Amino acid sequence: MLGGVTPLSTTDWPGKLAAVLFLQGCPWRCGYCHNAGLQPRCASATAPRWSDVLALLKRRVGLLDGVVFSGGEPTLQRGLGDAVAEVRALGLQTGLHTAGIYPARLSALLPALDWVGFDLKTDLDDSAAYSALAGARHSAAAARRSLQALLASGVACEIRTTYHPLLISDAALVGMAQMLQGLGVTQWVLQRWQANPDPAQQALAPAWHWPPVPVLQTLREHVAGVALR
Repeated sequence: MLGGVTPLSTTDWPGKLAAVLFLQGCPWRCGYCHNAGLQPRCASATAPRWSDVLALLKRRVGLLDGVVFSGGEPTLQRGLGDAVAEVRALGLQTGLHTAGIYPARLSALLPALDWVGFDLKTDLDDSAAYSALAGARHSAAAARRSLQALLASGVACEIRTTYHPLLISDAALVGMAQMLQGLGVTQWVLQRWQANPDPAQQALAPAWHWPPVPVLQTLREHVAGVALR
């Protein structure tokens, strides 16, 4: 079920010109989510139809490198595999944004994907903190299984984490870096947290800053390619 479409993006798939298809629905409730309108499973009456989106993509073949399925959590949609196949049939590459909520569905989809942007919330070894950020129980276990499947698949990917010092401690950052190093990850993006309309998120705005330089140096001892975005 579609929630929206961006016909052209230069940022949702690094290095690619891509259309972005936002799929409706997500079972997690991350407080800093900027697509909260996509969390409910029911789309609005003005949501685009798949037939119209497919027609748009056909007209843009030769102009686009690929299509990113975003959300919401795209793997919530049972028809995602069929949609990916239709996009690939047009000769377009396929990308996915996911938090790894459904490991089995992600694993089944990986052979049809060219790239995945994986949202790692915090230290997977702290299940309570992960659940608090995701607003869902057992979220760390699901994310761990999905991340392991993604890295084992060999599909090109970007691991990224939305960072705020009051949401992710320095110790959690170091723990994440050590885990990623153990998994063979050499590139990791820390994304700048941005407040959404939620008053609780607005209250966090004055405290935002990037990790201190000594912490960043420690992170890069484990994952050389730590980038700030």
